[in-house]
Amino acid sequence: MRAGVIAASPDRTGSVGKLPGAGGAKPAVVHVTTIPASLYFLSGQASFIRGCGFDVHAISSPGSDLFTFRDRERAQVHPVAMTRKITPLRDLGALCRIWLALQRIRPQIVHAHTPKGGLLGMIAAWLARTPVRVYHMRGLPHVTASGMRRRLLRATETTSCALAHRVIAVSHSVRAIAIEEGLCRGEKITVLAGGSGNGVDAVGRFKPLGEAERLAARAQHGIPADALVIGFVGRLVREKGIVELAMAWSRLRGDDPRLHLLLVGPLEPEDPLPAEVLAALSSDPRVHLTGLDRDTPRLYAAMDVFALPTYREGFPNVALEAAAMELPVVAMAVPGCVDAVQDGITGTLVPQRDALALAKALQQYLSEPHLRAKHGEAARRRVLGEFRREAIWQALADEYGALLEAAGVQGPPSGPRERQAG
Repeated sequence: MRAGVIAASPDRTGSVGKLPGAGGAKPAVVHVTTIPASLYFLSGQASFIRGCGFDVHAISSPGSDLFTFRDRERAQVHPVAMTRKITPLRDLGALCRIWLALQRIRPQIVHAHTPKGGLLGMIAAWLARTPVRVYHMRGLPHVTASGMRRRLLRATETTSCALAHRVIAVSHSVRAIAIEEGLCRGEKITVLAGGSGNGVDAVGRFKPLGEAERLAARAQHGIPADALVIGFVGRLVREKGIVELAMAWSRLRGDDPRLHLLLVGPLEPEDPLPAEVLAALSSDPRVHLTGLDRDTPRLYAAMDVFALPTYREGFPNVALEAAAMELPVVAMAVPGCVDAVQDGITGTLVPQRDALALAKALQQYLSEPHLRAKHGEAARRRVLGEFRREAIWQALADEYGALLEAAGVQGPPSGPRERQAG
């Protein structure tokens, strides 16, 4: 079904698009994220939910990613400036603007994501008396924080969970920690299907490519055809374990001149790498930094083994993407990663922040092509069996329907239904 006509420019409230009231034929779902880049994790999902009979809206900070989401998913978007950091006065202003937008949209469901977006979205939805409030717990940033920041982040999660009618955890390990630490009651928090935020398109986008694509991707970045390539996709920051990866690389690079390291992702000032680490990586002719590149399938195709030495995750999408491309994954044994990687079957889990163990696990895959192939094939089979995105989307549509029924609110005219993703 088609959403309402999307306007070309904001109205006086900053909203873009038709704003249906509660009396409309279709119930409205409003997603709230702090930055519009986070809407990337709803790719395809929003269109699927719209096809199940819902109007889909998004509230996020202004930017090109917000309007890309609007055009791609044919959703209705409402720019509200928000910051990822704690900024009390600006946060209060953002909260008021989100509440005003909800008053105009009058949605049946508010679905908020990320710690700041979750907090502001759940408070605004509670003030607006939205019938169904969903908080999507995509990670637990407080576990690697300390002092006042840890207390504030923990309080944020607790508040968001308390105001939500349903909390969706992206992984079973995150759900277990949330219950254990008293952030959320067990009966309120669930995991959709096998977990992950949005599943993975293992049939259309993330599938093994041919030798021609593999060689072309390598040639583009100056990587020889016969190289052995360790790959990483993600933000190049401390908490993603880039320091440990650099240490592992320094141990491995001298063992075989064919070894290359392919790092795909942006540098970020909020969690910068030590200057000496960045300088060493940047000056190494066998290290290739691509910056942000959304066309990741061809870059996965250039790799032989995937490294994910992150300190924390909710559920790492890149691990599923790499697995769908038949790459074995070496990851730290932290929440989220333990859900994405089956140790000794689809990859290898090593102790957190252990650069030596990381180097040894990578070396084993580099020196044993049959093991790489065995674990890579098992990884793709697991993705196809447990993490197809259509299964995640259908589970979410069913959850929406059940929550609306429990709230005594009319659902879509024909109710959530299974359909093919388009």
